[in-house]
Amino acid sequence: RLRQLENEKLATASQQLQAQLQQSQQHAQRRQQAMPALPLSDDLPVSQRADEIINAIKNHQVVVLVGETGSGKTTQLPKLCLKAGRGVYGFIGHTQPRRLAARSVAARIAEELNSPLGEIVGFKVRFSEAFNTDGYVKLMTDGILLAALSNDRYLNAYDTLIIDEAHERSLNIDFLLGYLRQLLPKRPDLKVIITSATLDVDRFSRHFADAPIIQVQGRTFPVEVLYRPIMSDKVVSDEDDAFEDLEEALPRAVVNAVEECVEHSRTKGRAGQGDILVFASTEREIRELADTLRKFGPPHTEILPLYARLSLNEQQRIFHPTGKGRRIIIATNVAETSLTVPNIHYVIDSGFARISRYSYRSRVQRLPIEAVSQAAANQRKGRCGRIAAGVCIRLYSEADFLSRPEFTEPEIRRTHLAAVILQMQSLGLGDISAFPFVEPPDSRFVNDGLRVLEELGA
Repeated sequence: RLRQLENEKLATASQQLQAQLQQSQQHAQRRQQAMPALPLSDDLPVSQRADEIINAIKNHQVVVLVGETGSGKTTQLPKLCLKAGRGVYGFIGHTQPRRLAARSVAARIAEELNSPLGEIVGFKVRFSEAFNTDGYVKLMTDGILLAALSNDRYLNAYDTLIIDEAHERSLNIDFLLGYLRQLLPKRPDLKVIITSATLDVDRFSRHFADAPIIQVQGRTFPVEVLYRPIMSDKVVSDEDDAFEDLEEALPRAVVNAVEECVEHSRTKGRAGQGDILVFASTEREIRELADTLRKFGPPHTEILPLYARLSLNEQQRIFHPTGKGRRIIIATNVAETSLTVPNIHYVIDSGFARISRYSYRSRVQRLPIEAVSQAAANQRKGRCGRIAAGVCIRLYSEADFLSRPEFTEPEIRRTHLAAVILQMQSLGLGDISAFPFVEPPDSRFVNDGLRVLEELGA
């Protein structure tokens, strides 16, 4: 009798599995049949390498794609994934480091597919979401994907993940890359595409067992670099004695650089055409530069700020030029890689950004203003030269540029790790010393983080 009951249970379980399998197959067929038309932007370098990228996605579990600013990797990759047959058995997850970028990229891809935002392509960020469960591409911040691990350990909702702007090396990106390395052997059906705008991609490839690297050329127009140093002394951070003098001289230097850009456009016969993108360090600096340019800048010019905390309506003004005269956009490093501001012909680079940094000796997490790396400076330069020949004016010397570090230091190596250790425990990621980070944190920072937690009785 017991054996008969066991057989009946097995038969029932088998029937349920068969029904689930059939239901899943029918669902996949419906998604396959409902696949939208996928027009590619032919003028973008990524589209010209479409066949090579599609074959790499089909034949490899992990692909590393390096493309310069303007190559079209962010907007075209989801469409290439769909062309490669992905997105049928799960969503195509596409991560961005910033909420502003996730929203704007989702809107751009939806526009290219002639679909309302939230249907085929949607987004999910903190406090805001527009995504249909019948959709295919889901834009989100890397923090949202990381938080999903608490409910979906194997990320079964996704059949493809695009980790965009991986060169920014935020804590969340490093967590994701480490976790995916552990997850991929357990999810052989999951495809991962890692994109970077800088050439430090060998490290990513080695992290994923020598994954193939595809390099795509970016800018199609030359960019002339002009060095107009504000000071003869080299300034590394806001802790230098000369930094206050540099801050005082910056507004006047920006006005002079704007006038040089206007004169350049006039000599090239493009008077009134071509917007200017100015990189500043902080919101306060943006406001000061905006006030100065309104007083002393060229007439009939619209001055627009751009930073992460700006309201959505204010942000949208950046992406919809009115065509009435020149615009000057003053932005923090949010415009460095995450966003493409349209119609930029000129870039003015102050050479500084606010970067989080922890001192384990003083146990203080600070936000100093520091000189950006060479890779970040080149990213800023790459914001122009996308629709016509561009000009980048750097408000520091060429010798200063060449003396800077090649890449920005990853956040995991310059942040307080007590909260990181707690987050790893809550997500079940294990011991920080055994986790497969792309670059492991300094052991002194790890010991300091553990000591702080012990003092708190955590």
